[in-house]
Amino acid sequence: MIEQNILMVDDRPENLVALDALLDSPDRNLIKAYSGNEALMLMLKHSFALILLDVQMPRMDGFEVAELMRSNKKIQKIPIIFVTAISKEDKYVFKGYECGAVDYLFKPIEPLVLRSKVDFFLDLDRSKRELEAKLEASRRSEREFVEMLKQTDIGNMEALKNMTSV
Repeated sequence: MIEQNILMVDDRPENLVALDALLDSPDRNLIKAYSGNEALMLMLKHSFALILLDVQMPRMDGFEVAELMRSNKKIQKIPIIFVTAISKEDKYVFKGYECGAVDYLFKPIEPLVLRSKVDFFLDLDRSKRELEAKLEASRRSEREFVEMLKQTDIGNMEALKNMTSV
């Protein structure tokens, strides 16, 4: 089984400890970032299946992090779940979706809901990786087949030359 990386971003260490306790599992690598800048640096160094991103952080909030992510091809498709204690008002929720969130979790977090959402996105990531591997294998087979056809054509042309020179 492929170990999947989850980036958890929150400026409050106690929130990251709580997420870690709820999500710890042998098949996942939980990576913590304490600021938006640290999160962006980690995203450029590692591959992530999912990002749990706090909205309210000093210096760079979660919305800004998401907008910066969407402007970088390497990290723009990583799913983001915003984790927030901010109001459930539509204007805040819509802003998150406009910035690139795929989902929201509102504090206090319900452990079963958190685990279900994370498992769903990890399953999607696993399926995507399997499809990418199958596509690459198919492309490799196609290249080998084309090369084999070229070799066969060269062999047939040589045989024709030999027949005509007799």
